[in-house]
Amino acid sequence: MLPLIIPGVIVLLLIMMSVKVVEERNAKIVQRLGKFNRILNPGINFVLPFLDSIAGKINLKIQQMDVTVETKTKDNVFVKLQISVQVQVMKSKIKESFYELEDPYSQISSYIFDVVRAEVPKLDLDDVFARKDDIADAVKIELSEHMDQYGYQIVKTLITDIDPDPLVKESMNRINAARRNKEALLEDAEGRKQAKIKDAEADKESKRLQGEGVAKQRLAIIDGFAESVKDFQSTLSGVSSSEIMQFVLMTQHYDTIKDIGEKNSAILVPYSPNAMNNVQQQLVEGYVIGNEISKVNLESKEEINMSKQRKVADNPLDYSRKSFEEREKHMLDIDDNIEESF
Repeated sequence: MLPLIIPGVIVLLLIMMSVKVVEERNAKIVQRLGKFNRILNPGINFVLPFLDSIAGKINLKIQQMDVTVETKTKDNVFVKLQISVQVQVMKSKIKESFYELEDPYSQISSYIFDVVRAEVPKLDLDDVFARKDDIADAVKIELSEHMDQYGYQIVKTLITDIDPDPLVKESMNRINAARRNKEALLEDAEGRKQAKIKDAEADKESKRLQGEGVAKQRLAIIDGFAESVKDFQSTLSGVSSSEIMQFVLMTQHYDTIKDIGEKNSAILVPYSPNAMNNVQQQLVEGYVIGNEISKVNLESKEEINMSKQRKVADNPLDYSRKSFEEREKHMLDIDDNIEESF
């Protein structure tokens, strides 16, 4: 019985040693007597016991490398860049990826350092933030050129973080805060400016409408007076114009006294029964005096014009010179008055 058990155990061990199972998205390198033999794909595989051996296992999944590079920008600011590189072994070059490079990820890191430290010093700090995609593309192109021959495909290169010196970040934050405050002040000033313009336009429109209202009110009063006089003359043919005006003024006088009495505030107004006669007399005297003054001014102007015409006829050159001097003096007086008014 024992002689049968021992061969059975040996056969079972040989079968177990010959069966190799490979997981999905992985590959195994088989060497026969120290030399590359073949690649085992996912699933169950068979090898020769004692002759074939598994030299290594290759991960065919996309793997990510995170590398931190410290370098200096064109404007002499030290900055740290966090770079993530996604790498995958090519199925067609599994042998090269295993045998050609001793430590592939260290070599990829070296290429990343070299490219980043060659690209970033060409840019200012602000440009590094703005053109980080260009830097990532440059890293990917450089890595692809060198790593494709070794079976490593660069899937994607990302710059995930840009970290300047803390003092530089604080300065940048202060600059941005000052710029924002300036914009806020400008917006506030512009708003107050527009508000003042709108207030001035509203005040202008209000005064214009008020002036139109006063003008229409006065025109209505004049029309009312004219109609009242016409009604009196058509109704009472024996009444003179002065008596009609006195009656109208008296009516307006009592209406005004009534309006003053209806107000809550107390106002002292001198009052006498002969007030209307005095008002009418003052109006008539003012009208007569105004006509007399107008006549006197008109006559004096005519005399001055005649005198000037005689002087021009006697000596036209001398008059022209004096007239020019008078006009020049008049213009200077106008300028002086303007300056004094301001």
